[in-house]
Amino acid sequence: MISVRDMSAAELSALLAFHADAGVDWLVEDQPVDRIAQFASERAAKAIPAASQATTSQTAGGSLQAGPQTTTRERTAPPAPRPASSTPVVIPDETAIADARLAAAGANSLAELKNALANFASCNLKTSARSTIFTEGSGESGIMIIGPNPSADDDREGLAFSGRAGGLLDRMLSAIDLSRETLFLTTAMPWRAPGDRMPTKTEAEICRPFIERQIALAQPRAVLLLGNFTARFFFGGQGTIHSMRGDWRKIAAGDQSVPALATFHPQELLLAPATKAIAWRDMLTFKAALHV
Repeated sequence: MISVRDMSAAELSALLAFHADAGVDWLVEDQPVDRIAQFASERAAKAIPAASQATTSQTAGGSLQAGPQTTTRERTAPPAPRPASSTPVVIPDETAIADARLAAAGANSLAELKNALANFASCNLKTSARSTIFTEGSGESGIMIIGPNPSADDDREGLAFSGRAGGLLDRMLSAIDLSRETLFLTTAMPWRAPGDRMPTKTEAEICRPFIERQIALAQPRAVLLLGNFTARFFFGGQGTIHSMRGDWRKIAAGDQSVPALATFHPQELLLAPATKAIAWRDMLTFKAALHV
């Protein structure tokens, strides 16, 4: 077994990052602890025993006669005060959504919107995420690419489309003569959900004003939506990416509407390589529309 003493600082950092991504938030002690025995001991210590004490008196003839029984109760120390709860204040859903709309509407530039999102505290996803993902890139091409919620790689790097999925996206873009340096890249949800679960409907509605405001301020001429969640988020309904992909639709962004096309997320292509041929047709459809 490798000891932590034999690991470099970089290896320890990578190991801690791995455990954090796996949901581990505390470590075991150096020596084993019998939690069952510990619990039983604590339970016994908290019990309040009741004892009966018999009093006797000696008669003149030397015999013992039972006296009246009295019951005594041991005094116990008062319970220690409970520590102050670290649970954040729960904000009603309607209030959180209203706060998000107000914060997003008050931003007149992407820089102001990024700052507003960094200071926003009405979404529970932010408390567990490392990074806030926001629009990156120059937008020189007039194209915006939007993914779903950030992946573990995105959360770690602080950038959308990181890791293997990001590398595959770069190759997909290169195949249609595009590069991420000239695009706006972002995610519909700014924060990674714990355990990479899907965001709830309420969480999506809280974050919606920010991504719609990003689109309105970026003013792209075309948007490429990647993945099942993203397509549903903007197109509505409960269809799958298989039924929503490949067709141009309009999505709302404030007072504007922007043409958008949906296709598979690169991560989906890594898990199901057979869909790459379908995604390639979608990319060709996207490319053709850009040159009209």
